[in-house]
Amino acid sequence: MHKSLLLTSLFISTMAAAQQKMTPELLWQLGRVSGETITADGKTVIYGVSRYNIAENKSEKNLYAIPLTGGDAKQITTEPGAEGDVSAVTGQKIRYSYKGQLWELNADGTGATQITHVEGGLQNIRISPDGKHILFSKEVKLKKVAGSDFYPDLPKSNVQIYDNLNYRHWDTWEDGNFQHVFYATYDNGQIGTPVDIMEGELYDSPQMPFGGSEDMIWSPDGKSIIYVAKKKFGKEYAVSTNTDIFEYNLETRSTKNLSEGLAGYDVAPSFSPDGKYLAWLGMAKDGFEADKNDIIILDRTTGKRTNLTKEWDGTVASIYWNKDGKQLLFLAVVKGTEQLLEISLQKDIAATSAKNIRQVTEGDFDINGIVGQVGNTLVVSRTDMNHAAELFTVQLPKGTLQPLTAVNKETYDKTGMCKVEKRWIKTTDNKEMLAWVIFPPDFDPAKKYPTLLYCQGGPQSALSQFYSYRWNFQLMASQGYIVVAPNRRGMPGHGVEWNAAISKDWGGQPIRDYLSAIDAVSQEPYVDKNRLGAVGASYGGYSVYMLAGVHNNRFKSFIAHDGLFDLKSWYGTTEELWFANWDIGAYWDAANAKVYKEFNPSEYANKWNTPILIIQGGTDFRVGIEQGLQAFQLAQLKGIKSKLLYFPEENHWVLKAQNALVWQREFFQWLKETL
Repeated sequence: MHKSLLLTSLFISTMAAAQQKMTPELLWQLGRVSGETITADGKTVIYGVSRYNIAENKSEKNLYAIPLTGGDAKQITTEPGAEGDVSAVTGQKIRYSYKGQLWELNADGTGATQITHVEGGLQNIRISPDGKHILFSKEVKLKKVAGSDFYPDLPKSNVQIYDNLNYRHWDTWEDGNFQHVFYATYDNGQIGTPVDIMEGELYDSPQMPFGGSEDMIWSPDGKSIIYVAKKKFGKEYAVSTNTDIFEYNLETRSTKNLSEGLAGYDVAPSFSPDGKYLAWLGMAKDGFEADKNDIIILDRTTGKRTNLTKEWDGTVASIYWNKDGKQLLFLAVVKGTEQLLEISLQKDIAATSAKNIRQVTEGDFDINGIVGQVGNTLVVSRTDMNHAAELFTVQLPKGTLQPLTAVNKETYDKTGMCKVEKRWIKTTDNKEMLAWVIFPPDFDPAKKYPTLLYCQGGPQSALSQFYSYRWNFQLMASQGYIVVAPNRRGMPGHGVEWNAAISKDWGGQPIRDYLSAIDAVSQEPYVDKNRLGAVGASYGGYSVYMLAGVHNNRFKSFIAHDGLFDLKSWYGTTEELWFANWDIGAYWDAANAKVYKEFNPSEYANKWNTPILIIQGGTDFRVGIEQGLQAFQLAQLKGIKSKLLYFPEENHWVLKAQNALVWQREFFQWLKETL
């Protein structure tokens, strides 16, 4: 009897431990995994793990090594700071950048050696395939902006002077500096005189604000540099998405536009293993940042370009050459998940078409990154709504997945997992819409639960099996909420028409899609119809503001983060005007009158009557501070229960650890008070 009681006690204790709830603090303890490279001998996978120190309010990234076949992982760097630009050299040796300098290291963590000693450091470092040159980027001051630039005798003046757009971007004011691509001779760490291949040009490469080393690559023979740039300035830059792929020849010091005549984004250049072809991602329309992303391939011998995916009804997220050069692997959103696909290249490249595309992986997860390939084994990054990114191997051509890393396994083994259900919901225009429904870990269908409608941002971004460290569905559900996350109009993964349908219809069918989703799920007996909330950021914040005026008392609580409240004032302060022009249009153009009247949340101010938490970043230049302040002021003056959560130093996101924890604590405290 004593033994039986002991076993029962141990069983109950184990079950209790296994059912700890995901909390904001626990979420921020997770290691954030990034795939880096595979060693040249194909035996070892190198990956990074970033961890946050809440007390110090900063993260620390270190490198780890694990056999490709699986086994024990080993930490191979320990110094404070983040390692980047990781690449394989020979055998088990890797190369990486650290604090602006180039280092080499054995995959077992031994032999760390600093290779370069450049004053001021380097960014986005790449060594040429023949080892003779080094490629990097750095800022160059080309334009006067500060008062002291114009008036040197007034060095203590604090003024910025502009005579053109783009005077600020994302979260940074234009200061007259531009990112340029440089190369120099390289000999065992010794660097020759750098050459600016964009000398005097008022353009950026890598692309600002998010471009990196992927925007500048060597040709396989090391004789030329391929780089991405949008060679437009001022107002032309602000209204255009027309980036191009350029080739700079080291011998002639001449530059050629390889994507000339292609109007939209052209990015992510990648050479075939034999160097005969250059592939990149391209969009057809200038100004439409969420246009269908196609795979463009350039025959280096003939100069002929071919759109491989023109007839395919989807949009490509990223590309990777199969090592045999006979297929291009790519990632794309497919019905609410991001999957690995391949396109088999025909002998006549021009004959390659959508019929040559095959989906390799399938399941309720996201494949969101490709690390490398050895034989038929591909290493990828994978997430789902219950698990942060870990590395997996994929066996080609079957697509069988096996876990490789398990950085957060110990935490997840003790944490209650949420049931994630895929539903198809009929919309008001008789379409089938996918919606994810996420349930609390201890869900009991006999009980009633408060339920949250999650409104995705973008507006044309995928609502797939991602794992966010802020808008985290596992975290929300673990606090006792059912979460409804619809793939409303405007999201990729359901065909090009569905993705494009949201432009200039922000407050129309997409909002009706949201109401269709919450109304359908609310029919379930376990949903408490008297405790419904709607939450979201960016376009999702806009959606919350729109719903506040048209929801007809469905919801009891709202949370809007960096949402668009008044479209006219937003158009007058946002920076990437290509987006504003395509999706909304200029407010002085009569053709857009309907948008500014029917789809403008501020026009429905008289109908606001529901408690609302408003969150606003102080350095968010995409959705300016006036948007959150106007919404809060409206709620306050109407006597509506409301709160403003203002982050002076955060942009469109919340990036600092302690700020993020305040965000999450306030988020759930608000729901506790109002639902």
